[in-house]
Amino acid sequence: MSIRQIDDCAVLNNGVRMPWLGLGVFQVEDGEEVIGAVRHALETGYRSIDTAAGYRNEAGVGEAIRQSGIPREQLFVTTKLANKDQGYESTLRAFEESRRKLGLEYLDLYLIHWPGRDKYVETWKAFEKLHKDGYIRAIGVSNFKIHHLETLKQHSDTIPAVNQVEFHPLLFQEELLAYCASEGIRLEAWSPIMKGNLNLPTLTELAAKYGKTPAQIVLRWDLQHEVVTIPKSVRPERIRENAGIFDFELSTEDMKAIDRLHQNHRFGPDPDEFLF
Repeated sequence: MSIRQIDDCAVLNNGVRMPWLGLGVFQVEDGEEVIGAVRHALETGYRSIDTAAGYRNEAGVGEAIRQSGIPREQLFVTTKLANKDQGYESTLRAFEESRRKLGLEYLDLYLIHWPGRDKYVETWKAFEKLHKDGYIRAIGVSNFKIHHLETLKQHSDTIPAVNQVEFHPLLFQEELLAYCASEGIRLEAWSPIMKGNLNLPTLTELAAKYGKTPAQIVLRWDLQHEVVTIPKSVRPERIRENAGIFDFELSTEDMKAIDRLHQNHRFGPDPDEFLF
């Protein structure tokens, strides 16, 4: 599959186009820090920004979007429901609060941040209403395993457009990737560059081979697995570096070498253990 430009998009199961590369803003401070990061990403050519109510920086993201002057229809903005707000009526209220903070008439993608214990089916019904009412272009989930997706499938007619999960060479979720592909769900990688833990001989060797950085090798690996990727950075040079993944392609052999780095290692919580 050829992905050659920063504005190339994946097509979601409802026809909405989502950029393959976005900027994640987890743990980026609201105010000048997040405004600066988002502004620089947009100036670099990024058109997708991923935030969450739980990141507490939606207001700054919205301000950066306004300052950029880029037409709204050219942007793809994602936010996520806070865990404490799961449930039907509470989801509707929380969405309106996120929309107010972002200062946007609609969102491109809204995600259930974590499945939790037992409210996500009820929450999903609120998501369906918001989508039907035109407030969200696509709805999806985050950190859902196959059994969570199967439960949702049994209680809903709407298949999630996206499942955003921890996905990187040390956690190559091959079975989940295949399942989502078979169901028409686009997998999206959070923490794709493993919180900077890139000092692996295979990645170092491939970086030298292709004249790229280990981070760029991993991000390209995501794209070639048809996984949307949203690396986080606040440093202008790193934001630019992360976008330098559209002028080369990893060989099949090198893709498999990265696949083999899998150790089932998580840097974040296991969704089956992160209950609330």
